[in-house]
This record gives sequence, C-alpha cells and structure tokens, in this order.
Amino acid sequence: MDRYLRAGRLATFAYFALNGFLMGMWIVHIPGIEHRAGISHAVLGWLLLLLGAGAFAGMQATGPLTDRFGSRTVVPLSAALCSAAVVLPGLAANAWTLGAALLVLGVGNGCLDVSMNAHAVQVEHGYRRPVMSAFHAAFSLGGVLASLVGARTLTWNLSPVTTLGAVALAGLAVAALAAPALLRPTGARRPVDAAGPAAHSPRKTPRHIWALAALALMIMLCEGVANDWSALHLRHVLDAPAATAALAYGSFATTMTLGRLLADRVAARFGPEALLRHGASVAALGLTAAALSPWIPVALAGWAVFGAGLSGCVPQLLSAAGHTDQGAAGTYVSRVAGLGYLGMLAGPAVIGPLTHLLPLNLTFFLPVSCCVIAAAAAGIVRPTRHSPALLEAKAV
Repeated sequence: MDRYLRAGRLATFAYFALNGFLMGMWIVHIPGIEHRAGISHAVLGWLLLLLGAGAFAGMQATGPLTDRFGSRTVVPLSAALCSAAVVLPGLAANAWTLGAALLVLGVGNGCLDVSMNAHAVQVEHGYRRPVMSAFHAAFSLGGVLASLVGARTLTWNLSPVTTLGAVALAGLAVAALAAPALLRPTGARRPVDAAGPAAHSPRKTPRHIWALAALALMIMLCEGVANDWSALHLRHVLDAPAATAALAYGSFATTMTLGRLLADRVAARFGPEALLRHGASVAALGLTAAALSPWIPVALAGWAVFGAGLSGCVPQLLSAAGHTDQGAAGTYVSRVAGLGYLGMLAGPAVIGPLTHLLPLNLTFFLPVSCCVIAAAAAGIVRPTRHSPALLEAKAV
C-alpha cells in the first residue's frame, strides 16, 4: 500500500481520537464546571442545548467549506478550533459565560466531525475497501482515554481550567503535527473561483442523501437512548444496585467499540448493505430482550447486543453519502451527520415524556422500531449505487 495513503489514514485516526478525547474531557469535568458556574442541573440541561445547536451549525457550515477548500485545509483548522474551545467551559463563571463557551465548543466539535469524516471518505476511496468504521472506533477509544486521564487528574485535585488548558495545548499540537500527513484534494474537489460552485456540483441535496440522513437520525436516536437511559433502566425497572446499573452503559459502549473495530472487515466481506441490515436487526433483537427481560444478566446481555448491532451502522451511512459524489462529499456528509446528531439529542428527550404514558422499558420500542426501519431500508447503501470504487475492489 502506498506510504502516502497509509500516512493519511494514520492522520485520520489521530483526528478521530482527538475529537473523542476532547469531548470526553469536557464530559468528565461537567460536575466541576457546573459547580464553578453556580448553576443547577436544570440550567445545565438547557445550556447543553447550545452545545448541540453549535455543533449542528458547525456541521452545516463546514460541509461546503470542505468541498471548496479540501479537507486537508479544513480538518487541522477545525481541530485547532475544537482544541482551543475545550478550555472555555473551565473559565466560565456563570450561566451566561458557560452558555457562550458551550456554543463555541459545539461549533468546533461540529466542524471537526464533518471535516474529518469527509477526509475519511477520501482515505476509503484511496484504499478501495471499507475503512470507515475503524475511524469511529478511534473516536470511542479517545473517549475511553479521556475518562482515564480525567479520573487521574481529578484525584490530583486539579481545577477544570488547569486540566482543560493542558488538554487544549496538547490538542493544538496534535492538530499541527498530523496536518502534513493528510491527503491532498482530489481532482473532484470543487474549485475556488469567483464563478461559484463547479457545474457538476448539485445545487440541491439529492433525495437519497436525505434518506441516508433520516436513517442516521434513527440510528443515532438509538445511541442517545442507550447513553442516557440504559443505566436508569436497570436501576428503576429491574431494581439493580447502582454499581450494577452502571454496567448497562458499559456493556453497550464496550461492544460498540469492539464492533467498530471489526465492522470494516465484515463490510468488505459481505457488503455495507448486509452489515446495515443485519446489524440493525441484531440491535432490535438486543434491545427487545433488554426491555422485556425481568432478569438483570439478560438485560445486560441485551444492552451489549444492542451496542454490537448498532456499531457499524452509522459509518456505512456516512461512507455511502461521501462516495455519492467526491466533489460534494463534505456537503453530503454534513447532511447525514447533522441529522444524525439531532437524533442523538432527540432520543433521550423523546423517551422522557413517553415515560408519563408508558413504563420506561416499553418506551424502548420506539428505538426498536427505528432499528427495524433501518434494516428494511438497508438497500440505500448498496455499493452499486453509491460506492462504485469499493465495489470494484471486491471484484478484483
């Protein structure tokens, strides 16, 4: 394999891991930041909406910029913005400054999310085989590293601003050091000229991109439900001890990460359509078992199966969007990632009101239905329609 392409792949791993690490470090310091700002849990919940709004805005703005200037330019700048912004919540002294800090951090996160995924599509195009899921596994591993580093620095009684300041400097260093290895723009990139977008670049987003985005919203809604409600399910529905209940999310996150490490090989062997169809089906079965089981061990196993099934789904959707048109990969990825992110935020929010009508475990049939729909619509990622380069590789 070409050394230049391998270097580009390693650099992409670095940016995905950096993104996971930066957001993980913010998460582990939420209690200290909340205390410093002097706000309640309810106020924090509202302020977190600004983080989501900033991320969505950053995603939509960065897609076209990536198509115009190339991910080699946009990815390092986005990583630098996200790295610098991570220290801002630690400096916040009240609700207003924390809200502004979270808005900026959200924009940086959204910019990096879309641009690094667009570059991942470019790397995958060069490899001519699926490699997207492994990048998302690197993001998960970055979050694991953040939890370990954050736990250690908290035992040293370091203030959030001290730790996050050091993290920001490290992030800026990674952003600069990995930049030279990023791949140069391909010939399909949209040119920069006064005439505007190239003639081949569509003015409207194709319908199948919106279909991919809708599926991403459904799948990431499922991930959001697992993130926020899995532990509560075991604690309040099955009356599990608090320590045992925490294992619900741990089992989900572990199989999600392991599944992403293996998903590229599965996609290369059986195709992305089969991976999405069977993965979503397995996820539906896993969550159904968790929701209906009266036994804690079976419920834990169900959450683990749920994570394994979901693990490779979103990378296939992003890959299909990016390979639709190399000249508009950034824009298309931003559409899919943006709606997916909204799904991640909407999942926990939708389940809450439903619990006024149904027991918590029965509300999980909403994400189960999303998985069933994704399985039925898996043909949208068929390589013959969206990834001709990857299909050729399988035929060789």
